[in-house]
This record gives sequence, structure tokens and C-alpha cells, in this order.
Amino acid sequence: MELVLLKLVLTPTLIGAASLAGRRWGAFIGGWLIALPLTSGPVTFFLALDQGTRFAASVAAGSLLGVMAIAAFALAYGRLARRGWPVAVAGAAATFAVVGFIAQPLVPLPVAVPLVLVLASLVGASRGLPQAARGEVVPAAPAWEIPGRMVIGTAVVLALTAVADALGPGLSGVVAIFPTFAAILTAFTHRREGAAQAVAVLRGLLTGLYGTAGFFVILIVALPPLGVGPGFALALGGSLALQGAAMLALRRPGGQRARATSSMTAR
Repeated sequence: MELVLLKLVLTPTLIGAASLAGRRWGAFIGGWLIALPLTSGPVTFFLALDQGTRFAASVAAGSLLGVMAIAAFALAYGRLARRGWPVAVAGAAATFAVVGFIAQPLVPLPVAVPLVLVLASLVGASRGLPQAARGEVVPAAPAWEIPGRMVIGTAVVLALTAVADALGPGLSGVVAIFPTFAAILTAFTHRREGAAQAVAVLRGLLTGLYGTAGFFVILIVALPPLGVGPGFALALGGSLALQGAAMLALRRPGGQRARATSSMTAR
């Protein structure tokens, strides 16, 4: 019950906040914000309370590999974006499912192995996204759009939670980390503002996922010896530090600059 209530409050709040941030500071910032593990993190937390720290660490291992699947989602969406948002969403979701399923045998391996694969996937996906250029101004969004995003996102999250309950820890971790917020935010941005701004959301998402990967790595290592409270506190602090560091690194001269306020057009 606590998890359902949390999702009923947290999901619409995060989608609404990311949507408003995207309008205020640009699509890149909106994507960066939704990379925070604000759904998969609480899911893992409640599992740690109910099932124990070792089970939760296994779920975190599945979620870490899920970051690799999110990177594949972002890359597939970006490459399909010119074909329209329905095709891009369907292709990206299918890609996520395939990569997440293939990655399952890696869950029991030492954390260094999936971590290297995840980092490689984030770098590869960022480089594989279409290049961007300055685009045209888009019209103002209708008043119903952000509430619509919030309702759809909440419904999808609750459905995925119901599915995850029937799975083991590895697949539960992957399902828990399905990029619901990213899919909703990217698709709505794509529909209204075009493929270019959708790609900008995905670039922000990939930047923020370094912090998410760090969050799950710390949980895998710290949960069993430290317990729920200290383990999650350490993971949250490390995640925020890494996410901020990734943003600063990409904003430096010579880095992969992605201006939050500029409009973009995909190749």
C-alpha cells in the first residue's frame, strides 16, 4: 500500500516537474531530471524492507543492467525519431525489452562487469544519437498537455509494478527501471516540438543516467553490510554527486555541449 501511494504522488509530481523544467530551461534539462531513480529507487527501498537487503541488492543488480537497456531505448528512439513518435516509442520499447532480457544472465556476475558494460552503453548511445542543429520556435502547448502526461505516466507505472510483482529479482529490477518518465516526456515533446527536441530530451536522459548507474552500484555493494538506512543514504548522495558531475563535464568547453535553451533538429 505504501508503494502504491508513493507512486500515485511521486509519478505525476516528477512528470509535471520535468515537463515544466523542460519548458523553462530546455528539453535537455527535462531529460536530465527524469534520469533520477525516483521510481526504481523507492521500489528497491520497499523491497529491502520487505524481502531483506540481499534480495534488494539483487534487484539493484538487475536495475543496473536496466540502465544499459535504457541507453538502448534512447538510441533506438533517436534513430527512429524521424519516422514519428508512435514508431519511435514502439521501436525503443522493443529494444529495451530485448536488451534487458539478454542482459539477465549477467546479474550474478561481479558488479565491475555490468558497470563497464553500462558505461560503454551510455557513451555509445550518446555518440549514436543524431547530431543537432538550431531549429525553429514551436507553438505554446495546450493547457491539458502536462496533466495528460501525468495521468498517462501514473497509469503506466502502476501497470509495470503489477507485472514486476510476478517476476524474480533480476527481471523485477529491469521492469522497475523501464524508462516510463522518459518515454512519456520524449513522446509528448516529439509530438508537439518535433524530433529534434525529442533527441534533446534523450541526451539529457543519458547524461543523468551516470548518476543512476552509480546509485545502483552503491546499493549492490553497500546494502548487505550497511543495512537499509545507511546503504540508501550513501547511494542517494553518490547518485546526486555523479549526476551533477556528468552535467558539468558535458557543459565544459570541448565536452558534448547540449544547450538547454536551444531548439534542435535531428539529421
